[in-house]
Amino acid sequence: MKKGLVQVYTGDGKGKTTAAIGQGIRAFGRGKTVYMVQFLKSNETGELTTLKSLEPRFRVFRFEKNRDFVWKLSTEEKEELKDDIAKALVFVRDTFRDKCCDILILDEIMAVLGNELASIDNVLDIIKSKPEKVELILTGRNVPKEIIEVADYVSQIDCVKHPYQKGIAAREGIEY
Repeated sequence: MKKGLVQVYTGDGKGKTTAAIGQGIRAFGRGKTVYMVQFLKSNETGELTTLKSLEPRFRVFRFEKNRDFVWKLSTEEKEELKDDIAKALVFVRDTFRDKCCDILILDEIMAVLGNELASIDNVLDIIKSKPEKVELILTGRNVPKEIIEVADYVSQIDCVKHPYQKGIAAREGIEY
């Protein structure tokens, strides 16, 4: 790839992570190496099984231990989570420095920002330090305007209708 760009998948609709993984699969199919760092996700999901079979050219990294939802965490647990996220962001910088991948996905990085678990300046600095040939994909709701301004693609995934609105819980193989 001559020039990597910055992509964002955002909005309140289902499918942001799925879209990012789909982009990663497309790149993988063209011989690219894809890394995905997942934030605020510690449970097993269906895509992890498939992606594991694509290693070492498509790898998923998680730095957090299994925790409850952010809004249910104690102050101490939130501080531990912030430390885990800081380690993940160091890994991202090291990945850039060592030129480990062609595509880097930061899954749910917007939720990290929305929950004040990392600073917008830290994420903007990561975007600016992206190597020229690396495609960077960021996902999550409520993308800050500062990130919209520096991104090359911004896709808004809106929720028009969702089974949750009818009381249908998340389903294995569909939502996770």
